[in-house]
Amino acid sequence: MTQTTTDRPAREARGAVVPVLAFAGIVVAVMQTLLVPVIKDLPHLLETSPADATWVLTSTLLSGAVATPIMGRLGDLFGKRRMLILSLAVMVAGALVSALTSDLLLMIAGRTLQGFAMGAIPLGIGLMRDMLPRERLGSAMALMSSSIGVGGGLALPAAALVAQHSDWHNLYYGAAGLGVLAIALTLLVVPESPMRAEGSFDLPGALGLSAGLVLFLLPITKGGDWGWASGTTLGLFAASAVVLVLWGVLELRVKAPLVDLRTTARPAVLFTNLASIMVGVSFYVVSLVLPQLLQLPESTGYGLGQSMVVAGLLVAPLGLTMMVTAPVYARLSARYGPKVTLILGLLIIAIGYGAGLGLMSAAWQSLVISVLLGAGIGLAYSSLPALIVGAVPASETGAANGLNTLMRSIGTSVSSAVIGMVLADTADHVGGVAVPTMHGFRVSFLIATAAVAVGLVLALFLPGRRPSGRPRLRAGSEEDARLEHAEAVLRGFRGRVLDAAGAPVARARVTLIDHRGRQAGATLSAEDGGYALPVPARGSYVVAARAGGHGPLASSATHAGDDRPVDLDLPLPGGTIPA
Repeated sequence: MTQTTTDRPAREARGAVVPVLAFAGIVVAVMQTLLVPVIKDLPHLLETSPADATWVLTSTLLSGAVATPIMGRLGDLFGKRRMLILSLAVMVAGALVSALTSDLLLMIAGRTLQGFAMGAIPLGIGLMRDMLPRERLGSAMALMSSSIGVGGGLALPAAALVAQHSDWHNLYYGAAGLGVLAIALTLLVVPESPMRAEGSFDLPGALGLSAGLVLFLLPITKGGDWGWASGTTLGLFAASAVVLVLWGVLELRVKAPLVDLRTTARPAVLFTNLASIMVGVSFYVVSLVLPQLLQLPESTGYGLGQSMVVAGLLVAPLGLTMMVTAPVYARLSARYGPKVTLILGLLIIAIGYGAGLGLMSAAWQSLVISVLLGAGIGLAYSSLPALIVGAVPASETGAANGLNTLMRSIGTSVSSAVIGMVLADTADHVGGVAVPTMHGFRVSFLIATAAVAVGLVLALFLPGRRPSGRPRLRAGSEEDARLEHAEAVLRGFRGRVLDAAGAPVARARVTLIDHRGRQAGATLSAEDGGYALPVPARGSYVVAARAGGHGPLASSATHAGDDRPVDLDLPLPGGTIPA
């Protein structure tokens, strides 16, 4: 799977690119928690049964799970900015459909369209990788990855305020307005990435993955209503296993698969994705427990008797702390690496939930829990895209981050199902109404702590930084980033791009292609024609060059994988040069 550029180079990335992309991510995340303040009222508002009302939430989850890896791959093929705008436009359309109806089926249709916007997170991360210099990339990806938590945290008090004082349909009008603003800012500020993956879209792979995900997530979200041991639930789980296995076999045989399973099986990618599920579980537990604890009446003996709006404000620091954590992550990651920051984040989450077991007797204590968990989850979320980006070729950034975002969504889905079951099984029934108990809340926190412990074990299996006898260079500044790049160049190819007369060719596109036909690196030649391309590992490569007004050139060469550079000049036009 090789990668090319568009004919027109991208405009220089402006300083506002990062906040605009992060804002788009926050807008998308708002859709996930928009209905939390009115969940218990949905059966009445839509004139339907409680079981049918849950489809309003389930539909968004399912469409988001399906769209995330697909939109990532489409972005790699046809342009990440283009697909980001399309995702936001579909979300706006869905929000308007939901705003204009109280019919259950139309509401479900609108919510399904809104779920497609979840692909914006990996698309934004991909755009950042393609456009930003190394010294800005760490904090930018951290902010983009954390936006899903930031948006969820900020949406709670805002949605509660709207739902408490006006028609609940205004929630969707507000979401549509935010979506339009995100589209306008993206069109004005964000340039299109010039990077493209070659090949065609794997439609059978997309259909197979979609079917497998729906068959898997449907019983997770509806198992509580259907019964976990019912024939429907078990049958869907079995069907999902069969479909996903067949899909995997298909993907291994396709030349340009939707998801490169061989890349996904690399330890750095595999353990990152598995740890992402655990982080997703831990994130959603606090979102389910604290708002209920805060709003339960004091007459229960443990409820804190707060209004819907106050409860949302006390939980909002969860998202705000995640936002503040992004620049802190960038410094820590530059010094110690994303693996260490992931482990640190998981440890802070464990401390937050451990402390939370004894901090449930006052409203201010919820604020402390939110800040602690926000810091830990912010560090953990920020580490995940850096680990993925560092382990996959540039041509697979969108699809790989889409799959990682999907893993987090699966974690939140499992968390919602398990915690919902725990709270229901431990509830007291007063006047026919199920009231969650303190025992149920504490069991939920223990489950989150156990998930974090599993995540810690998985994180320990992640490959560390490449050992070296030389002093470690840390990209904490622009100068350090250049030094680190210079160190990497010593392990790759270098030379000059020349025309037929031997004169240097500036701004020629030089691409490194591995033995499987995938891009392993790319650069532009300097004014003196010089280029330098680091190699990810030893092996055979093709170094290809092209420039306007010159014929293309491809040169086969082998790198031993040591610290010695391979000198390789690329004369244009020309044929193949023996290595």
